Amino acid sequence: MSRYRGPRFKKIRRLGALPGLTSKKPNAVNSFRNQSRLGKKSQYRIRLEEKQKLRFHYGLTERQLLKYVRIAGKAKGPTGRVLLQLLEMRLDNILFRLGMASTIPQARQLVNHRHVFVNGRVVDIPSYRCKPRDFITPRNEQKSRALIRNYLDSSTHEELPKHLTLYPLQCKGLVNQIIDSKWVGLKINELLVVEYYSRQT
Repeated sequence: MSRYRGPRFKKIRRLGALPGLTSKKPNAVNSFRNQSRLGKKSQYRIRLEEKQKLRFHYGLTERQLLKYVRIAGKAKGPTGRVLLQLLEMRLDNILFRLGMASTIPQARQLVNHRHVFVNGRVVDIPSYRCKPRDFITPRNEQKSRALIRNYLDSSTHEELPKHLTLYPLQCKGLVNQIIDSKWVGLKINELLVVEYYSRQT
């Protein structure tokens, strides 16, 4: 299944706020009406919607998300927590959380077009896994700096998560540590996502 490129507002009306996909928020009344029309949800539907939240927020294909679930399942620690850490430490998500892009799709485009340095070197892979002490900066070109400066100046992000530091004057971000689960940028029950995939096998 390919990455979603359809109407974004349609997804947030169904699933709730997806800040990585769009900065728009669903109207509370319309969301309530949608849920009322659906009636009581089955346990399968509840797990499916949590999985879809994760997929659309981070902009992943079904295959990519399944791969992350399998990696998390083999790692030490609770699978759900490790899964969220893997997704949050992606370069495109780090750019988004720093305010260097308004959405994760915008961040992915910056990376794909080679506008971003990690530790002084161009990285053009959005899924690149950032590590503690990684410095994220615009490429040393006027266009790259102007793009990221524009995003930073128009950023309406809430409090910066503790695992990141932003130096706005230099357009520079620093990864301090692996993210703590309480700072994940999405309201999600990751255990339901793990349950969804465990029941598919």
